[in-house]
Amino acid sequence: MNFQQLRSVREAARHGYNLTEVANVLFTSQPGVSRQIRELEEELGVDIFERNGKRLTGLTEPGKGILDIIERLLLEAENLRQAGLEYSGKTSGTLTVAATHTQARYALPKVVQAFRTSFPEVRIALQQSSPEHIAQWVISGKADVGIATEGLSQFEELVSFPCYNWNHVVVVPEGHPLLQENSISLQALAAWPLITYDVGFTGRGHIDEAFRKAEITPDIVLTAMDSDVIQQYVALGLGVGIVASMAVEQGSHNGLRHIAVDHLFAANVTRLAVRRGAYLRSYTYDFIQQFAPQLTRKEIQTALLGSGE
Repeated sequence: MNFQQLRSVREAARHGYNLTEVANVLFTSQPGVSRQIRELEEELGVDIFERNGKRLTGLTEPGKGILDIIERLLLEAENLRQAGLEYSGKTSGTLTVAATHTQARYALPKVVQAFRTSFPEVRIALQQSSPEHIAQWVISGKADVGIATEGLSQFEELVSFPCYNWNHVVVVPEGHPLLQENSISLQALAAWPLITYDVGFTGRGHIDEAFRKAEITPDIVLTAMDSDVIQQYVALGLGVGIVASMAVEQGSHNGLRHIAVDHLFAANVTRLAVRRGAYLRSYTYDFIQQFAPQLTRKEIQTALLGSGE
């Protein structure tokens, strides 16, 4: 039994049993992957995968249990490597942070700047995607830390921590009639074409929930992942924008005004997630605490080692 066999099984499950993709990920050949899998099955005396001819089609029932063990073994192997680097006194490395565009654009710059001052030898790889992809990257080990508003708390493989709350604001051009309202209602807002985030991004669920509860169907004419893009189209007169408050706190587009609507939409919680059971380097703890100063190292360690949040 060897790690290449274990990686071949894990990657086959991750890549929909497509051995060509597995071979590319592991920098080997497709016959080599097939051989590694078959040798492990022969050593264990059980079929891990279901097959249709030579093609893998799924996991057997024993295979599902074996895959769980393989995931733990490979995680502990990576933990051992990271522990070796930590205890040998090396302060260099790469910290991979996966975040939504809003978090990367507005919440992370000062944290990254401070982190680089403290750890100049650590390279930061910043990846941007949807909350679901961010979660999968952290689970798979492609990212060390995930940051998003929605979804990270829904994965058992992750430990996630609430970091800070924020609200949505309405963005309109200067002179817009909504600026004359003392307190905007959902009905008044829905009278205008709306521009906001894609489904699954930046608290969009709370926006949809508010309209649904009020039994109002808004006319959402354009969606985007990027707050700046939303504001750009508002400036062009295509509609009224609903964006994250942090996007206007750091300066909105010229000619635009924002309106507080805390009474319309529920507050959002930005969360930071790491893989449950992972060994974190000291600089990773430092990064987490710079992003969420209220968290202590002991709290993070306890959560990582626990069976639940």
